[in-house]
Amino acid sequence: MDRITEKELLAFEKYLREEEKSDATVDKYLRDVRCFYAFLGHKPADKSEILAYKEQLTQQYAPASVNSMLVALNCFLRFCGLPGCCVKLLKIQRQMFCRQEKELTQDEYRRLVNAAKDTQLSYILQTICGTGIRVSELQYITAEAVRDGKAVVNCKNKTRVIFIPAPLQKLLLRYIKKAGLQAGPVFVGRNGKPLDRSYIWRMMKGLCEKAGVARSKVFPHNLRHLFAKTFYSIEKDIVRLADLLGHSSVDTTRIYTIESGDGHLARLERVQRTLLVT
Repeated sequence: MDRITEKELLAFEKYLREEEKSDATVDKYLRDVRCFYAFLGHKPADKSEILAYKEQLTQQYAPASVNSMLVALNCFLRFCGLPGCCVKLLKIQRQMFCRQEKELTQDEYRRLVNAAKDTQLSYILQTICGTGIRVSELQYITAEAVRDGKAVVNCKNKTRVIFIPAPLQKLLLRYIKKAGLQAGPVFVGRNGKPLDRSYIWRMMKGLCEKAGVARSKVFPHNLRHLFAKTFYSIEKDIVRLADLLGHSSVDTTRIYTIESGDGHLARLERVQRTLLVT
C-alpha cells in the first residue's frame, strides 16, 4: 500500500456513505486516515509502520481517542483488502467514576443559563439539558414539534420520539413567539439554517467567565450527561434512560450515570462506617 490518492479517499468515502455512516463519522474517518499518511511520510505502509503509528498515538492521546483513530484506520485497511495490517485496540479498564474537573453540576448549569439571560443560547441550553438530546439532534426540535409536545428524531440510522416536557414546551413556545417562527427548526442562524455544533460550542465557551464555570466542563455533550445523571438519580431506571438517550445498549448508558470521585468516596465512607470496629 503506497501513498494514498484523493481517488482512493473518494472511493473510501463512497463506501462509508453506502454503509450509512453519519456525516460526522465520514469526516472523522477521512481525517484519521489522512493523519496516518501524514505520519508515514514517504515510508511504506506496512504492519511495522502501523504499529509505530499506534505507539505514537498512545504517547499523544488518551486511550479512548487512540482507539477511535485506530477504528477508522482499521476500517480503511479492511476496505483496501488488507485485514492482516489491522492492529488491536488498547484495552481500557472500565472507569469507576468520572473526572471531577469534567463533571458539570446542576448549580453550574443554572449559572450558565442565567449568564445567557434571555438569549437564544439560554433556550438551547435548557432544551438539550431538558430532553437529553445530542446537539446534532437539535435540528429536529421544530416549531411543529414544540406545539405537539414531541419530536421525531432520525439519527444514526435510528428513529425515536423525543418528548418535550410541559415546562420546556411552555418555555419554547414563548421563544417561538418572540422569534416570530411559524414552522421548521427552532434554533437557526441568520441564514435560516439550523445552528451547527461548532457554533453552539463556541457560544457556550463564551459563557464560562461570566458564569464562573471552568471551560473544561462547558460543552454541549455535558448537558446530555447532566440530564442522564439527574434522571437516573431520581428514577433509578437505566433501561428507560437508555431509551430516552437513544442507546442500543445499557452498557453505553452506564457511562452517563457514573458518579464523581467525591460521590464514590462518600459511598465507600458510608460502608466503612458500617463495618468499622471501634
